[in-house]
Amino acid sequence: MEPDVFYEVASIDYPIIDSDAHVNEPPDLWQTRVPRKMRKRAPKVLHTEKGDIWSFDDGTRLRPVGLTATAGLSYLQFAPAGLTYDTMRPGSFETSARLRDLDIDGIWAQVLYPSVTLSGAQTYTNDRPLQLACVRAYNEWLLEFCEGSDGRLVPLAIIPTTGIDDALAELAWAHEHGHRGVVISAHPDGALEPAPADEPFWIEAGERDLPVSVHIGSFLPSLSQKGPSFNTLLFCGKAGSTKAGGNTIPVVCDLMFANVFNRFPDVKCVLVESNIGWIPTLLEQVDDMFLRYRFFTNAVDEMGDLMPSRLFHNSFWATFMIDTVGMRLRYAMNLDHIMWSTDYPHTGCDWPNSRQVIERVFRGLPKHEVKKFLHDNVKALYKLDHIPDRLPRGR
Repeated sequence: MEPDVFYEVASIDYPIIDSDAHVNEPPDLWQTRVPRKMRKRAPKVLHTEKGDIWSFDDGTRLRPVGLTATAGLSYLQFAPAGLTYDTMRPGSFETSARLRDLDIDGIWAQVLYPSVTLSGAQTYTNDRPLQLACVRAYNEWLLEFCEGSDGRLVPLAIIPTTGIDDALAELAWAHEHGHRGVVISAHPDGALEPAPADEPFWIEAGERDLPVSVHIGSFLPSLSQKGPSFNTLLFCGKAGSTKAGGNTIPVVCDLMFANVFNRFPDVKCVLVESNIGWIPTLLEQVDDMFLRYRFFTNAVDEMGDLMPSRLFHNSFWATFMIDTVGMRLRYAMNLDHIMWSTDYPHTGCDWPNSRQVIERVFRGLPKHEVKKFLHDNVKALYKLDHIPDRLPRGR
């Protein structure tokens, strides 16, 4: 039997696939793509003395450009506002520049999520025709952004929150036009609680073998609800909680106990940017509560004998960035379902020094496990068969 070989940087002879990176949507995306009659209310960039600011629904919501475009900056330069599209790295929204930044960082491919609309389609507006137009404009643009990358940029489509019929229509369109997965920001019918109306979406996602992602910052009760100010200690604490699963755990529990995955075992759900160290504790606790409460809650009849932890192992994938605790607890998870990411160009990224992060996070791990987290798992999930298993000589 071959002895266990431990990871070292020099052992990475395969393409690294980043499971969670972002684009900064270009300033003219919606102003050039939605119907002309909607453009006054469509997202636009306001150029101000305090930097570029995104305006949604004719100023109903405002979001400054800042923490979504920090690649290459020092921590001392981080600021929630004040940046402009002229000063951010063009890799945020230009294909050739993004590929150059990947090469500099030693990354082969990236799975892409939005930035200014990361909270979901409701960021655009709650008006159905305008939201649908904005969703389609983004999904079309992202496909174009990924063109010419030789498959190194992997698009995921946004799903609208305007009802199950619209969600199904966009899911089908996304799959048929080349998106490798979809991103939901609410349950498929548009609500924050699971419901029987969601069922056709899960069936369709399973039949199409299209992964469904839940990114942090989504499934929010209200986009108008004020959180802590950016320049306070409370914001720092909120950010840490979110990266430790605080935003994601309630969504996971709702999905596990909504009978989605035991009834539709082909559905693949991806938990994005909430890291993984919390997963073993959650699974231990939901299993214990299931065994204690399954009779009076009727879970014994509705969920059968399949433990919640087994549902999670079968149907959930998760991405992580810096999570050494998760690495120590990895054997309490499905090793084939966890995937490393950079968060480029957001504040979680360490571009252009991702190799230093990789060295820190994976120190002492077996070489074959590291390859799963950096390459095998994301390649299998999104069926990225065009990406080679070994780097060409000279790379």
